[in-house]
Amino acid sequence: MKREKILEVKDLKQHFHTGNKGIIKAVDGISFDIYRGETFGLVGESGCGKSTTGRTIIRLYDATDGKVIFKGTKVHGKKSKKDLKAFNQQMQMIFQDPYASLNPRMTVNEIISEGMDIHALLKSKNEKKKRVHQLLETVGLNKEHASRYPHEFSGGQRQRIGIARALAMEPEFIIADEPISALDVSIQAQVVNLMKKLQKDHGLTYLFIAHDLSMVKYISDRIAVMYAGKIVELADSEELYRNPLHPYTKSLLSAIPLPDPAYERSRKRITYDPSQMDKREDLQFREVIPNHWLLCSAKEMKAIKQKI
Repeated sequence: MKREKILEVKDLKQHFHTGNKGIIKAVDGISFDIYRGETFGLVGESGCGKSTTGRTIIRLYDATDGKVIFKGTKVHGKKSKKDLKAFNQQMQMIFQDPYASLNPRMTVNEIISEGMDIHALLKSKNEKKKRVHQLLETVGLNKEHASRYPHEFSGGQRQRIGIARALAMEPEFIIADEPISALDVSIQAQVVNLMKKLQKDHGLTYLFIAHDLSMVKYISDRIAVMYAGKIVELADSEELYRNPLHPYTKSLLSAIPLPDPAYERSRKRITYDPSQMDKREDLQFREVIPNHWLLCSAKEMKAIKQKI
Protein backbone atom coordinates (compact mmCIF):
# COMPACT_ATOMS: atom_id res chain seq x y z
CA MET A 1 0.00 0.00 0.00
CA LYS A 2 1.46 3.35 -1.07
CA ARG A 3 1.72 5.90 1.72
CA GLU A 4 0.60 9.48 1.19
CA LYS A 5 3.19 12.21 1.61
CA ILE A 6 1.79 15.06 3.66
CA LEU A 7 5.06 17.04 3.84
CA GLU A 8 8.08 17.20 1.53
CA VAL A 9 11.26 19.07 2.49
CA LYS A 10 13.69 19.48 -0.41
CA ASP A 11 17.21 20.87 0.04
CA LEU A 12 16.00 23.29 2.74
CA LYS A 13 18.43 25.98 3.84
CA GLN A 14 18.11 28.53 6.59
CA HIS A 15 21.08 30.88 6.87
CA PHE A 16 21.31 33.82 9.25
CA HIS A 17 23.51 36.86 8.62
CA THR A 18 25.31 38.17 11.69
CA GLY A 19 27.58 41.14 12.08
CA ASN A 20 30.96 39.72 13.09
CA LYS A 21 30.44 36.01 12.51
CA GLY A 22 29.24 36.34 8.93
CA ILE A 23 26.72 33.68 7.90
CA ILE A 24 25.45 31.00 10.26
CA LYS A 25 24.18 27.98 8.33
CA ALA A 26 21.58 26.81 10.84
CA VAL A 27 19.98 24.48 8.30
CA ASP A 28 22.21 23.56 5.39
CA GLY A 29 20.44 21.66 2.64
CA ILE A 30 18.30 18.95 4.24
CA SER A 31 15.67 16.76 2.58
CA PHE A 32 13.05 14.39 4.00
CA ASP A 33 9.41 13.38 3.58
CA ILE A 34 6.73 12.86 6.23
CA TYR A 35 3.80 10.55 5.55
CA ARG A 36 0.24 11.02 6.72
CA GLY A 37 -0.45 9.51 10.14
CA GLU A 38 3.18 8.96 11.18
CA THR A 39 5.40 10.53 13.79
CA PHE A 40 8.69 11.70 12.31
CA GLY A 41 11.36 12.29 14.95
CA LEU A 42 14.05 14.92 14.41
CA VAL A 43 16.80 14.56 16.97
CA GLY A 44 20.15 16.20 17.72
CA GLU A 45 22.07 18.24 20.24
CA SER A 46 21.30 21.87 21.08
CA GLY A 47 22.23 24.21 18.25
CA CYS A 48 22.11 21.58 15.49
CA GLY A 49 19.28 23.35 13.65
CA LYS A 50 16.33 21.09 14.45
CA SER A 51 14.10 23.78 16.00
CA THR A 52 15.00 26.18 13.18
CA THR A 53 13.88 23.47 10.76
CA GLY A 54 10.48 23.25 12.45
CA ARG A 55 10.05 27.01 12.56
CA THR A 56 10.96 27.33 8.89
CA ILE A 57 8.50 24.62 7.88
CA ILE A 58 5.64 26.45 9.61
CA ARG A 59 6.69 29.82 8.12
CA LEU A 60 7.89 31.48 11.32
CA TYR A 61 11.07 31.99 9.27
CA ASP A 62 11.29 32.53 5.53
CA ALA A 63 13.46 29.83 3.96
CA THR A 64 16.82 30.96 2.56
CA ASP A 65 16.57 28.31 -0.16
CA GLY A 66 14.93 24.99 -0.94
CA LYS A 67 11.29 23.93 -0.86
CA VAL A 68 8.72 22.93 1.73
CA ILE A 69 5.65 21.32 0.17
CA PHE A 70 2.60 20.65 2.33
CA LYS A 71 -0.19 18.57 0.77
CA GLY A 72 1.17 19.31 -2.69
CA THR A 73 1.40 23.09 -2.22
CA LYS A 74 4.54 25.18 -1.65
CA VAL A 75 4.63 26.65 1.85
CA HIS A 76 6.92 29.61 1.16
CA GLY A 77 6.46 32.47 -1.27
CA LYS A 78 3.63 34.96 -1.70
CA LYS A 79 0.22 33.77 -0.55
CA SER A 80 -3.20 35.33 -0.26
CA LYS A 81 -4.70 35.93 3.17
CA LYS A 82 -7.18 33.14 2.47
CA ASP A 83 -4.41 30.66 1.64
CA LEU A 84 -2.40 31.67 4.71
CA LYS A 85 -5.39 31.21 7.00
CA ALA A 86 -6.04 27.77 5.53
CA PHE A 87 -2.39 26.79 6.00
CA ASN A 88 -2.27 28.09 9.57
CA GLN A 89 -5.37 26.10 10.43
CA GLN A 90 -4.01 22.84 8.97
CA MET A 91 -0.53 23.10 10.55
CA GLN A 92 -0.04 23.95 14.21
CA MET A 93 2.89 24.02 16.66
CA ILE A 94 3.40 22.94 20.25
CA PHE A 95 6.21 25.01 21.74
CA GLN A 96 9.06 23.96 23.99
CA ASP A 97 8.47 26.19 26.99
CA PRO A 98 4.98 25.86 28.50
CA TYR A 99 5.75 28.82 30.76
CA ALA A 100 6.68 31.31 28.01
CA SER A 101 4.26 30.15 25.30
CA LEU A 102 1.07 31.04 27.18
CA ASN A 103 0.00 34.65 27.65
CA PRO A 104 -0.13 35.20 31.45
CA ARG A 105 -2.82 37.90 31.05
CA MET A 106 -5.26 35.61 29.27
CA THR A 107 -7.49 32.97 30.81
CA VAL A 108 -7.26 29.38 29.58
CA ASN A 109 -10.57 29.92 27.79
CA GLU A 110 -9.16 32.92 25.92
CA ILE A 111 -5.90 31.12 25.09
CA ILE A 112 -7.60 28.08 23.59
CA SER A 113 -10.36 30.00 21.79
CA GLU A 114 -8.12 32.73 20.31
CA GLY A 115 -7.44 30.76 17.13
CA MET A 116 -11.12 29.85 16.79
CA ASP A 117 -11.98 33.57 16.93
CA ILE A 118 -9.37 34.51 14.32
CA HIS A 119 -10.56 31.81 11.92
CA ALA A 120 -14.25 32.27 12.80
CA LEU A 121 -14.66 28.54 13.35
CA LEU A 122 -17.60 28.84 15.75
CA LYS A 123 -20.41 31.36 15.57
CA SER A 124 -21.88 31.58 19.06
CA LYS A 125 -20.27 32.04 22.48
CA ASN A 126 -22.08 28.95 23.72
CA GLU A 127 -20.60 26.80 20.94
CA LYS A 128 -17.13 28.17 21.71
CA LYS A 129 -17.55 27.51 25.43
CA LYS A 130 -18.58 23.90 24.78
CA ARG A 131 -15.64 23.41 22.41
CA VAL A 132 -13.12 24.75 24.95
CA HIS A 133 -14.54 22.45 27.66
CA GLN A 134 -14.36 19.51 25.26
CA LEU A 135 -10.73 20.26 24.41
CA LEU A 136 -9.76 20.57 28.09
CA GLU A 137 -11.28 17.18 28.81
CA THR A 138 -9.55 15.74 25.73
CA VAL A 139 -6.13 16.69 27.14
CA GLY A 140 -6.86 15.45 30.66
CA LEU A 141 -8.01 18.69 32.30
CA ASN A 142 -11.53 19.72 33.30
CA LYS A 143 -13.90 22.49 32.31
CA GLU A 144 -13.41 24.36 35.61
CA HIS A 145 -9.86 25.14 34.46
CA ALA A 146 -11.18 27.38 31.65
CA SER A 147 -11.57 30.45 33.89
CA ARG A 148 -8.09 30.20 35.42
CA TYR A 149 -4.79 31.82 34.40
CA PRO A 150 -1.56 30.04 33.36
CA HIS A 151 0.28 30.78 36.62
CA GLU A 152 -2.23 28.58 38.46
CA PHE A 153 -1.03 25.43 36.66
CA SER A 154 1.99 23.14 36.79
CA GLY A 155 4.36 22.75 33.85
CA GLY A 156 2.70 19.55 32.70
CA GLN A 157 -0.75 21.12 32.89
CA ARG A 158 0.43 24.16 30.94
CA GLN A 159 1.77 21.95 28.18
CA ARG A 160 -1.62 20.22 28.04
CA ILE A 161 -3.19 23.65 27.57
CA GLY A 162 -0.71 24.29 24.74
CA ILE A 163 -1.75 21.00 23.14
CA ALA A 164 -5.43 21.92 23.50
CA ARG A 165 -4.72 25.26 21.83
CA ALA A 166 -3.12 23.47 18.86
CA LEU A 167 -6.01 20.98 18.63
CA ALA A 168 -8.57 23.80 18.64
CA MET A 169 -7.80 24.48 14.97
CA GLU A 170 -8.47 20.83 14.05
CA PRO A 171 -5.07 20.58 12.27
CA GLU A 172 -3.80 17.66 10.23
CA PHE A 173 -0.12 18.25 11.01
CA ILE A 174 1.50 19.32 14.30
CA ILE A 175 5.12 20.33 14.87
CA ALA A 176 6.07 19.50 18.45
CA ASP A 177 9.24 21.50 19.21
CA GLU A 178 10.83 19.78 22.22
CA PRO A 179 7.43 19.65 23.96
CA ILE A 180 8.68 17.73 27.00
CA SER A 181 12.22 19.06 27.58
CA ALA A 182 11.07 21.68 30.13
CA LEU A 183 9.01 19.15 32.11
CA ASP A 184 9.89 16.85 35.02
CA VAL A 185 10.81 13.33 33.97
CA SER A 186 7.74 11.97 35.79
CA ILE A 187 5.49 14.19 33.65
CA GLN A 188 7.22 13.64 30.29
CA ALA A 189 5.79 10.16 29.74
CA GLN A 190 2.27 11.41 30.53
CA VAL A 191 2.49 14.13 27.86
CA VAL A 192 3.98 11.76 25.26
CA ASN A 193 1.30 9.14 25.96
CA LEU A 194 -1.35 11.86 25.58
CA MET A 195 0.12 12.85 22.21
CA LYS A 196 0.08 9.23 21.03
CA LYS A 197 -3.57 8.86 22.06
CA LEU A 198 -4.55 12.10 20.33
CA GLN A 199 -2.76 11.00 17.18
CA LYS A 200 -4.76 7.78 17.12
CA ASP A 201 -8.08 9.47 17.92
CA HIS A 202 -7.71 12.43 15.52
CA GLY A 203 -5.54 10.99 12.73
CA LEU A 204 -2.73 13.48 13.36
CA THR A 205 0.72 13.60 11.78
CA TYR A 206 3.63 14.79 13.96
CA LEU A 207 7.06 16.23 13.45
CA PHE A 208 8.49 15.52 16.91
CA ILE A 209 11.66 17.53 17.63
CA ALA A 210 13.81 16.53 20.62
CA HIS A 211 17.31 15.83 21.89
CA ASP A 212 16.36 12.77 23.97
CA LEU A 213 16.80 9.76 21.70
CA SER A 214 15.15 7.33 24.10
CA MET A 215 11.90 9.34 24.17
CA VAL A 216 12.04 9.94 20.42
CA LYS A 217 12.31 6.19 19.84
CA TYR A 218 9.24 5.61 22.01
CA ILE A 219 6.98 7.94 20.01
CA SER A 220 8.49 7.98 16.48
CA ASP A 221 7.97 5.74 13.46
CA ARG A 222 11.07 7.11 11.72
CA ILE A 223 13.95 9.18 13.05
CA ALA A 224 16.30 11.66 11.40
CA VAL A 225 19.52 12.54 13.23
CA MET A 226 20.71 16.10 12.72
CA TYR A 227 24.19 17.53 13.27
CA ALA A 228 25.54 21.01 12.40
CA GLY A 229 22.66 21.88 10.10
CA LYS A 230 22.62 18.59 8.19
CA ILE A 231 20.75 15.31 8.53
CA VAL A 232 23.44 12.65 8.92
CA GLU A 233 21.19 9.57 9.23
CA LEU A 234 17.54 8.66 8.69
CA ALA A 235 15.87 5.29 9.26
CA ASP A 236 12.93 3.51 10.87
CA SER A 237 13.05 3.88 14.64
CA GLU A 238 13.88 0.25 15.42
CA GLU A 239 16.43 0.03 12.60
CA LEU A 240 18.25 3.16 13.77
CA TYR A 241 18.63 1.77 17.29
CA ARG A 242 19.56 -1.69 16.16
CA ASN A 243 21.96 -0.68 13.41
CA PRO A 244 23.31 2.89 13.76
CA LEU A 245 25.76 3.67 10.97
CA HIS A 246 26.91 7.27 11.47
CA PRO A 247 29.50 7.91 14.23
CA TYR A 248 27.42 10.78 15.59
CA THR A 249 24.34 8.54 15.93
CA LYS A 250 26.47 5.94 17.70
CA SER A 251 27.70 8.65 20.06
CA LEU A 252 24.14 9.77 20.90
CA LEU A 253 23.00 6.20 21.52
CA SER A 254 25.98 5.46 23.77
CA ALA A 255 24.94 8.35 26.02
CA ILE A 256 21.49 6.91 26.81
CA PRO A 257 21.44 5.68 30.43
CA LEU A 258 19.61 2.49 31.41
CA PRO A 259 18.21 1.58 34.85
CA ASP A 260 20.73 -1.24 35.16
CA PRO A 261 23.68 -0.67 37.54
CA ALA A 262 25.74 -3.48 35.99
CA TYR A 263 25.27 -2.04 32.51
CA GLU A 264 26.01 1.49 33.69
CA ARG A 265 29.29 0.43 35.30
CA SER A 266 30.49 -1.08 32.02
CA ARG A 267 28.85 1.37 29.60
CA LYS A 268 31.34 2.95 27.24
CA ARG A 269 30.65 6.38 25.88
CA ILE A 270 31.52 6.88 22.22
CA THR A 271 33.00 10.31 21.55
CA TYR A 272 32.21 11.85 18.20
CA ASP A 273 35.12 13.63 16.52
CA PRO A 274 33.67 15.93 13.83
CA SER A 275 37.12 17.02 12.59
CA GLN A 276 37.71 13.60 11.03
CA MET A 277 34.31 13.59 9.36
CA ASP A 278 34.66 17.10 7.93
CA LYS A 279 37.76 16.11 5.96
CA ARG A 280 35.83 13.64 3.80
CA GLU A 281 34.91 14.43 0.22
CA ASP A 282 32.00 13.34 -1.97
CA LEU A 283 29.55 13.48 0.94
CA GLN A 284 25.95 12.87 -0.12
CA PHE A 285 22.78 11.66 1.53
CA ARG A 286 22.56 8.09 0.24
CA GLU A 287 20.20 5.14 0.77
CA VAL A 288 22.81 2.61 1.90
CA ILE A 289 20.21 0.01 2.99
CA PRO A 290 16.53 0.04 1.92
CA ASN A 291 14.87 2.90 3.86
CA HIS A 292 18.10 3.64 5.74
CA TRP A 293 19.80 6.86 4.61
CA LEU A 294 23.27 8.08 5.55
CA LEU A 295 25.39 11.14 4.86
CA CYS A 296 28.46 9.39 3.45
CA SER A 297 30.84 9.02 0.51
CA ALA A 298 30.44 6.52 -2.32
CA LYS A 299 33.38 4.57 -0.90
CA GLU A 300 31.76 4.34 2.54
CA MET A 301 28.48 3.27 1.01
CA LYS A 302 30.20 0.49 -0.92
CA ALA A 303 31.96 -0.72 2.26
CA ILE A 304 28.66 -0.83 4.18
CA LYS A 305 26.92 -2.79 1.44
CA GLN A 306 29.74 -5.34 1.37
CA LYS A 307 29.17 -6.05 5.08
CA ILE A 308 25.48 -6.82 4.60
